[in-house]
Amino acid sequence: MHKVAIYTTPVCHFCHQAKEFFKEHGIAYTEYDVASDAAKRQEMIDLTGQLGVPVIQIDNNLIVGFNRPTVMQLLGIQ
Repeated sequence: MHKVAIYTTPVCHFCHQAKEFFKEHGIAYTEYDVASDAAKRQEMIDLTGQLGVPVIQIDNNLIVGFNRPTVMQLLGIQ
């Protein structure tokens, strides 16, 4: 089981796509809304050096943006 977290904002189209992808594939994830959670926003900036969302963390791997092929590879989805 992979540890998956996603840093999002409510109006981010790619964030919604990523969450739908996780739901379609039965992937449990933790969501952090960086628009309303200043501590998680700062954590995301510290991890990536930028403010773009989504930021997806799969185990110890960070992906800025929703890169479907990379997400699939890291999760072992064909």
